[in-house]
Amino acid sequence: MEKYVLKDNAERKRYEFDTDGLVKPHIDYIKNNQAVIYLTHTEVPQPLQGRGVGQALVKGVLEDVEKQGLRVVPTCPFVAAYMKRNPATQRLLMPGVNVG
Repeated sequence: MEKYVLKDNAERKRYEFDTDGLVKPHIDYIKNNQAVIYLTHTEVPQPLQGRGVGQALVKGVLEDVEKQGLRVVPTCPFVAAYMKRNPATQRLLMPGVNVG
């Protein structure tokens, strides 16, 4: 898999990987003023699907979120499934939220 650089595109309220395509792999988010980030939607363009790009994107986003000291609410099923498969990431969940 290629190495992509994660960018927090605050103007569009999404994390994204920079690619040459018109549609960038991205995760949309909503941040509130109580240090909580809601990860709402993940999109990986069809040509990049099945290559681990989505997982790398979630991993990078969660690493950045942790550096910022934010708590996560994964409303996106893809992010929630990733966090369920990777129990160490669950320490980032907002108290009272679980991924099953």
